[in-house]
Amino acid sequence: MDESGGRQQWLAERFEEHRGHLRAVAYRMLGSLTEAEDAVQETWLRLSRSGADGVENLGGWLTTVVGRVCLDILRSRKALREDPLETHVPEPVISREEGIDPEQEVLLADAVGLALLVVLETLAPAERLAFVLHDMFAVPFDDIAPIVERSPAATRQLASRARRRVQGTATPDADLPRQRKVVHAFLAASRDGDFDALLAVLDPDVLLRADGGAVSPNLSKVVRGARAVVEQALLFSRFALTSRPALVNGVPGVVAVREGRAFSVLGLTIADGRIVEINILADPERLAGVDVAAL
Repeated sequence: MDESGGRQQWLAERFEEHRGHLRAVAYRMLGSLTEAEDAVQETWLRLSRSGADGVENLGGWLTTVVGRVCLDILRSRKALREDPLETHVPEPVISREEGIDPEQEVLLADAVGLALLVVLETLAPAERLAFVLHDMFAVPFDDIAPIVERSPAATRQLASRARRRVQGTATPDADLPRQRKVVHAFLAASRDGDFDALLAVLDPDVLLRADGGAVSPNLSKVVRGARAVVEQALLFSRFALTSRPALVNGVPGVVAVREGRAFSVLGLTIADGRIVEINILADPERLAGVDVAAL
């Protein structure tokens, strides 16, 4: 192997050491597993082209590069997006109910629930970048500032504005068995059409968000308040009758199956023993890759 080939192999090995971390950054930035993988691949292409000569901290360099790639994707997406953000549900990470594998643990570190990703979707691209890189991955503002083409002080303000938005996100219960009991009670009440039992597991101000995507726009809706959500009991009964328990972004949730394929994923945020937020992804295009058999 010649010297250049040896250098490329060395770079490839170093890159693989950081791949899991880069996927985690990109997933928080983009809320899409597919786009996150694309961003990581683009980061590798930029590394292989540049050779990273003179780079002392390769992990830090790769983090800022993947951040820059994601920022470009977010800006492009914002220019093209037609769907109202209020009904957009990010792509969830789905695992077996028994637990998540090591690769997903890296992806979901710091409890990246769907409710948090939904809030991140509402941020301006530069705000999201500043918050994700600084608050979630401890990247200094001096390193983030050149990416967003602002001063470090202005970049700090971007992260501060984002932080204020994120602070309103409900903090889920840490007790998974307790959460499972709530999920099972919710499904049982939905299946039986027991409105009183449904009200008992829903927070009075519960928020339901459903995203049917471009294929099923009639399924997209936002419903607020326990009684309004209970009126969607028929929808829930379909989940209950065809459901498979799973972990959705690391917490108990439901995958609804039709003809052997996932047709919706139900992500729940449970706090103080009650459901405070329900996010339903029913977009066939984004659910096409869900391996139902693996659940």
